[in-house]
Order: sequence, then structure tokens, then C-alpha cells
Amino acid sequence: MSESFPDDAFALRAEVARAFAEDGDLARLDPRFRPRPGQTRLADAVAQALDSRDVLVAEAGTGVGKTYAYLVPLLLSGLRAMVSTATKGLQDQLFLRDLPRLARLFGLPVQVALLKGRASYLCLHRLTLARQAPEPLDVFALRQLARIETWAQGTRSGDLAEVEGLDERSAVIPLVSSTRDNCLGADCPSWRQCHVVQARREAMQADIVVVNHHLFFADLTLRDTGMAELLPSVDAVVFDEAHQLNEAGVQFLGRTLASAQLMDFGRDLLAAGLTQARGFGPWQELAARCELAARELRLACAGPGRASVRLRWEERAGQAPFDEALERVARVATEAAEHLEAVEAAGPDLQRLLERARSLLSRAEAFGAEAEPGRVRWIDAGAHQARLTESPLDVRETLRAQVESGRRAWIFTSATLGDEPSLAWFTRRAGLDEARTLQVVSPFDYAGRARLLVPRPFPRPAEPAHPDEVAALAGRCARALGGRTFVLTTTLRALQRIGERLRALLQPCGIEVLIQGEGPKRALLARFLERPRAVLVGSHSFWEGIDVPGDALQCVVIDKLPFPPPGDPLAEARSRAIEAEGGSAFNDLFVPETAIALKQGAGRLIRSESDRGLLVICDTRLVQMGYGRRLLAALPPMRPVADEAEALAWLAQLGAPSLPASPPPEPV
Repeated sequence: MSESFPDDAFALRAEVARAFAEDGDLARLDPRFRPRPGQTRLADAVAQALDSRDVLVAEAGTGVGKTYAYLVPLLLSGLRAMVSTATKGLQDQLFLRDLPRLARLFGLPVQVALLKGRASYLCLHRLTLARQAPEPLDVFALRQLARIETWAQGTRSGDLAEVEGLDERSAVIPLVSSTRDNCLGADCPSWRQCHVVQARREAMQADIVVVNHHLFFADLTLRDTGMAELLPSVDAVVFDEAHQLNEAGVQFLGRTLASAQLMDFGRDLLAAGLTQARGFGPWQELAARCELAARELRLACAGPGRASVRLRWEERAGQAPFDEALERVARVATEAAEHLEAVEAAGPDLQRLLERARSLLSRAEAFGAEAEPGRVRWIDAGAHQARLTESPLDVRETLRAQVESGRRAWIFTSATLGDEPSLAWFTRRAGLDEARTLQVVSPFDYAGRARLLVPRPFPRPAEPAHPDEVAALAGRCARALGGRTFVLTTTLRALQRIGERLRALLQPCGIEVLIQGEGPKRALLARFLERPRAVLVGSHSFWEGIDVPGDALQCVVIDKLPFPPPGDPLAEARSRAIEAEGGSAFNDLFVPETAIALKQGAGRLIRSESDRGLLVICDTRLVQMGYGRRLLAALPPMRPVADEAEALAWLAQLGAPSLPASPPPEPV
């Protein structure tokens, strides 16, 4: 749909126009501000959607300034609003930096609240229990626990992200945070001091609440996050990073059974049983049987030593080991429930454990039966865990019901929402076919400041030599720059092979190679920024949400086109649904999704107006296949180079200037 808007309300649009004018409020209050037509255009569209309580889907390329384009109208409107993001990083940025800064600029007494999932907050009750755990912690975990205990005495928010040096993957976090399964609610002895309750209370009192997509959809299913009370009270909802909305939703709009749930249940059962009901049940035996059931479920799903993989349901369901593993889960849940029924009056922890045992039994029985119509099942399995999921194919019905449930504005925005002006890839799956759409291109001079190399000749992605050739080419680019390179892979297998090969090639040159998985994501990125002579090799989590402006990153190498993996059960089910409606799965699903992912990966290269760099895509299908033209058209308009020699000459032209002590200030 085109971007024509009714003119029945002008006040907010006029105020927004003044704010973004060359001599307007933003320019007067912030000397770094420079008007950008695309940003002004997007801000006007947002203002109109807020005025008319309408639905807007807007794609804004890198550098448009979309964050301020929706925050400024939102603040000036005075509406009560919720802003949802895909990542905790952007969530923190909005809450800690962008919203306070704009509120100060405009002199607005706006109350802003941050609301995360309960696993992000310290649980005071579980912190007390952590020291009483029957299984001793190792020295490293004890040090982390001591650090958390010290921090807990002074924190106001209880947000575990405040704890310096605490890795978000730490095994201690589940011990000191709660889940929906183990939270005691109003029966908790620390209920009055609960950080989750306090965060929800502040959210209900705030003018603008910053949440995330997972929290939004989790509440629609579980009614556990406080959103059930929050959503009806707001006048506007903004989804930033909206391209991740569908995938975030399908994770929560179904049912799951995971080996980790069994492990956590067994650990909590043992702790509560021995401290509150010792001698009244075989708690150690039951905990051991939970652990065995979890291990057998994982082995039945993945087999010994398998890497992380997503499996079709049919690949395991009906086979004896898998069916027996489900039956074992049901048996141990039944036995645990029988013993817990006899002691539940002893305390709220035991009452909650009884509910968890019954829930595990219900899930095991459900996965032992046929799937619900219109849903798809799959198995995520790896070396340490397995997860069974039953989910809808997309979020269209759920989201449409929310949009139609009340008169409020809905704004969906991202740098990548499709590979065509209609943005149909997003609107179709989100159930927003009647939404107004807007596409604002990046203002960056890609043709002048960026080059694109598709090396030819080059091994095809399926050929055994492909990963080594990718590493060799990336090594030559990195040597030309003295580091300053990202290598993005589409699979973890390619990640390891390319990373190890690159390390062997570049270590003699004094260039450090950082490989995803060898440390926390944040620590790897910090290390990359600290050392100009560095290359970072990453897979899925580094394709988006990474912002490295300036000379620190001047080359991005992508190993191959990021098509959805073959055999992915969710993609297959969506393909069947598209073809049943007369569409083409390849053209309507696989090519658009590949274009989105490719745009995200390529978007790591140019992050500011002064950036320069080279994008290398090591997949000749981009220039040899018909669909390659569509993928190329979706990329920023970088100038193609003829061959590697021209690409290396471009890198040499970039030179090796000394890096600034800190990146230049981000324009608003």
C-alpha cells in the first residue's frame, strides 16, 4: 500500500515537523543533529499513525535514524506507550540512553520503565536457597554467587545485567532467578521485596514501558509477565526490530518439553525435599531419576555426540527409544507428584513442585499424542539438551486479534522487513495485510564508500573446498587491512572450520582471530574493538545487532547465501501452507528470508556516514542464478568490483589510519 495518509489531524504532525526541522528543537538543543529527509518522512508517518490510532509497517534503512523517528513523535504525543525490541541490548539502550536523553532535550517529565522477563531479575528467595543446595558448587560458581550476594545488598532494580563480570550464560543465574515454574508468587517469603513485582508495579505507573518481543508473546500464552494488565492500558505499541517478531512469537505460542526443565525440576525437588520434607520421600532417588529421564530424552532425540540440530518430528516420533523416553518422563513426573501430594502442606516450595510435576506429566502425555491441527512439531537437540516444541506456523492470528482488540496505534519498524516495497514478507506473516506501509532507504553513499566482491571462479558452497577457500580469501583481505574484518558464517560447522583455518593463516602475521563460542558475545566484541589487528568469526548471533562504526571494521566476509537450512521442519511446514494456497514456497518464503538475512549481515559494514569498506559474498549463485538478481537488488547499492585484485586495491586505498580512541558520536 502506498504511503498516502488522511489529513484529519495535523497538530502532532506539525509539532514533529518543527522538531526535525533544520532550525527546530532537535537542532537547537543538540548541535550534532542534522536533518535527514528519510527520518523526517518516517517521523511524520509515525505521528499520523499515533494521531489516527492506525497500523504502520515501516522499513528504515541503516542511517535513517528510525529510533528517534518513532521516539520523538511518541514523546510529543503524550500517549501512554509500550516499546518492544528483539534484544536486551536495544532494550537497555532505549531505557538508559535514548529516552532519558530525548526527555531532557524536550523538557518532558516522562516516567519510563524497563520490564524484562523474570529470569533477568534476582530472586531473593532462590538466592537464599542457593547456599543450601545439596549439590556443592564449584569454586568458580561460588565466587560468582558471592559477587551476586554482595551486589544484592545495594541493587534497587535487581536486574542481573548490573552484576559486573557475570556472563549471561552462567550456570549460577538459574539458581538465583525464578521461572514461571518455580516462582512461589504471593506465597514467597520475599514477596514484598520481589524485584519482579517491583518492575511490574513501575511499568504500570510509567508513561512509556520498554519490553521485548519474547516477553510480549510469553504473556499472551502464560499470563505470567504482567503484560496482561499493561497492554490494555496503553494507547500505542511500537515494535522495533520487528523482523524478529514472528520467530519470537512462535517460540511462545505453543507448548514445549525440554530436558533442561527436567534437570531443573530434579534439582529443585532434591533441595526442597531434603530441607523441608526430609524422610518423607525418596528425594535423592527421584532427583536421580529426573536426571536420567532428561539424559535419555536428549539421547533419544540427538544421539551421542551430535552437534546442535533441528529435527523433523517424524525423524524420532514412533521410534522405540523416543517413545520410551517420553514414557519415562511421564512415569517420573507421576511418581514425584504422588510423593509431593503427601507433603505439599509443608510449604509453598513443595506446593509449586507438585504443580510442576503435574505440568511435566501433561506435556509428556501431549507429545505422546497427535499434534493439534494447524500446528507443527519439531525437535531441537544438541550435545547437552533437547527441546520438543509444538507451535503455530506464524503469529498472524494472535497478532491480528491483539491489533483488533482495542483502539490504539501499532507501529512495526526495522531496517529489514522485506525485499520489495510492499513489505509483504512481513505483513503477510504478521496478519497485517491492511496496514499502511512505508519504505525509507538509507541515506548513506554506498556507491561511493563501499564495494561488493563476489569472487569468481570460486568453489560452490556444497563443495568440500569451499570453507578453506573462504578462509583463505578472508585471510588475504584481513592482511591487507591489518585485521578489521568480520567473517559471518551460516552454520556452526563452517564457523569452526573457517575460524581454525584463519587462525593458522593469520597468527604468524600478528592478527588475532576471535571465534564465536570461545567467550561471551559481549566479551568477544569488546576484544575486537580493543585490538585493531583482529578478525572476528561469528555465526547467527553476529549477523545483526552488532554496531561497529568507524575504521574498526572495514571488511565483512559472508561465506554463502543464508538460505534456511534444508530439512528445517518449520520452513517445510510453512512451505506446504504457501503451496496449498497456490503460492511458491521458493519465491514467497525462501528467497525473501534469504534476502532479509543477507541484508542484516551486509548491514554490519557501513554504520555511519563516514564508514568505508568491502563486502565479500563467497557464493557464485548470487551472480549465476536468476534469483540472484533479486537478492542483489535487496542489498545496499554498493559498487561491484570485477575481481579480487580490484577488491584488494580498494582495501589498500582505505589505508591504515590510526583508530580513534572512541567511535564518533552517533547522529540523532
